[in-house]
Amino acid sequence: MHDMPALQPLLSGETVVLSAPTQVWSAANGQLGPTPIHGVYFADTRVIRESSWKLGGHAGEHISTQMPNAGSAAFVSLQRHLDDRAADPRVRAIHKVETSIHGVRNELVVESSLAEQIVTSMELRLQPDLSVMDRVKTGRAPESMPSRAEITADGAHWSGGSISVSLTAEGADIEVLDNGVLKLSWPLFIPARGRSALSWAISITDSEAVVDGVEAAPVWEKPRLAGADDRLARWVDRAMDDLDALRISPAGSSETILAAGAPWFFTIFGRDSLWAARFLLPTGTELAADTLRILAGMQGESEVDDTAEQPGKIMHELRKGGLSSPGEGLALPPLYYGTVDATALWVCLLHDAWKWGMPESEVRALLPHMHAALAWMRDYGDADGDMLIEYVDSTGHGLSNQGWKDSGDSIQWKDGTLAEGPIALCEVQAYCYEAATHAADMLDHFGDDGAEEWRDWAARLRHEFNKKFWIEDADGLFPATALDASKQPVDTVTSNIGHLLGTGIIDREQAALVAKRLVGSDMDSGYGLRTMSTGASGYWPLSYHCGSVWTHDTAIAIAGLSKEGFDVEASSLIEGLLAASATFDYRMPELYSGDSITTVSRPVPYPASCRPQAWSAAAAISVAASVLGLSPDATAGEIGVAPMRSALLPLTLDGVRWEGGRAELTIGKDGSIVASSGASFRLADVKPVDQDTPEGREPSTV
Repeated sequence: MHDMPALQPLLSGETVVLSAPTQVWSAANGQLGPTPIHGVYFADTRVIRESSWKLGGHAGEHISTQMPNAGSAAFVSLQRHLDDRAADPRVRAIHKVETSIHGVRNELVVESSLAEQIVTSMELRLQPDLSVMDRVKTGRAPESMPSRAEITADGAHWSGGSISVSLTAEGADIEVLDNGVLKLSWPLFIPARGRSALSWAISITDSEAVVDGVEAAPVWEKPRLAGADDRLARWVDRAMDDLDALRISPAGSSETILAAGAPWFFTIFGRDSLWAARFLLPTGTELAADTLRILAGMQGESEVDDTAEQPGKIMHELRKGGLSSPGEGLALPPLYYGTVDATALWVCLLHDAWKWGMPESEVRALLPHMHAALAWMRDYGDADGDMLIEYVDSTGHGLSNQGWKDSGDSIQWKDGTLAEGPIALCEVQAYCYEAATHAADMLDHFGDDGAEEWRDWAARLRHEFNKKFWIEDADGLFPATALDASKQPVDTVTSNIGHLLGTGIIDREQAALVAKRLVGSDMDSGYGLRTMSTGASGYWPLSYHCGSVWTHDTAIAIAGLSKEGFDVEASSLIEGLLAASATFDYRMPELYSGDSITTVSRPVPYPASCRPQAWSAAAAISVAASVLGLSPDATAGEIGVAPMRSALLPLTLDGVRWEGGRAELTIGKDGSIVASSGASFRLADVKPVDQDTPEGREPSTV
């Protein structure tokens, strides 16, 4: 008989309350028990492993969980062991949990409608912990406490390394049990037809923290939507609340960036932060500007093999102590640059933020970093001089795949064989083409040198891409997901091709071929876009990158389809996301299964998926912008509007941030501008339509 291997904790059935860098993972009743993910976390450290309370020796019966926002929850339970014999419950407890950037406050309120006083007691047991997050993530046993908690005048204290934890509990008797558990006891008197309350709090500091929480109000506008379908409005509302809770700053900085996601990625990730900020541009440019400056401050300056740093390169992730995953042979340094796409995406975000009205003085200040990023694409991204951008891990313990699909098996042939690197991803060529052409526009505008050089570079990249990436199967032509080490096109149909749309790297006829592939039954699950076609041998609906559905990935494809005029196809994918969002209570997870809507009544959760997650939440704004076809041009002082033909119309979006103010736009069912304020909205020319329907198409019936 073999020992059970270490397993990654499951998340899908658990409850999370968070205010970065603090998060609390619990059961639905608020108790922190034996489930491996449960605990109170501060950044990359779990400080409490278990926590449970009893009134009069009983935990009560959980009946409701209320979550007014991402940072707080109220767990309601009946206390029938303290009740009378009547049918109606007359005694209940409400356990309130409120997180902050400094820790967690708990309050227990006991309410009674009985005619007599209740005399009882409350007992709370806490298991202190100092396990690091990557140990929790890989399912390894919790680390031993370096020392027992010490009783203090108002509670208890424990610490280890740079972490210091203080517990305060007014009126409680506290003792440390032999197993290190803290036992807290209070006498409790609930008056007749009255209530009593008691509280305890955890405050946490980390003297070596690489990120801090943000106490100030969000810099963005919170949009309000109203339209023919309330699901999009509800997704946007929940998403903006979650994004508020994911705000962090580099330690000691006043600038804001989004943590990638809870629980695993409560830190800065270049790619994730860039996409999330890009999605959120209609709500204001401040977050984008901060994100650009923060990442520019860590831009590579020299060649360091162990960290994958190179001059001009944008970082991948930042952690206090690096990341270790022995089962995967992964050992990443604290500041790691192993990403092939973040550098181009940084340039794309700078361009789009400029178009949305980022102050020109702030854009100009970042132009030297843009020049360095462009030079990285040319001199290091294209390591072999073939005009294509490749990656390879040279350390043996870094990420073997360095695009957004960064799991070890994500790039594979249709027969399931893994592709060998260096790998040139199709979407990375598109990002770099877009970055170079848009950088040229900025260089022209700001009177800087090099515009024609970068347009020429982009044209040669586009030529090589279209010469080498297009392949054919029984269903016709399509772009390969990548080229392998031998420059052979990897023949699997994947969602990567959706990222080509709207970038300019393919023409109209090619875009039509991509659009058709994306909504085929092998790719469109009915709940969003699968990462890999069901026709590939490696497809599995619960594979992290080879068959699951990722919210942000689908949103990127939707944005591209909308820009190219493929409204029917975009509407199909939008309907899938909205159907999924309703089943997840509008908190869209990082990813979920690729099972078909014809076989499951709701998406099957991916059990270790982050939620909330920055780019999944921010995707809600991107989808709304795609429906309205927003195309800003701050230099012209107007926002272009090219609404999709969609059953989501009519639609009102109140909360577009423009020129320092709040703008509102209402699009009618026929796609006309019914009302607008706060900005100059211009209805764009009619979009092109599919080549096989030259007279136009009927509105979508999603």
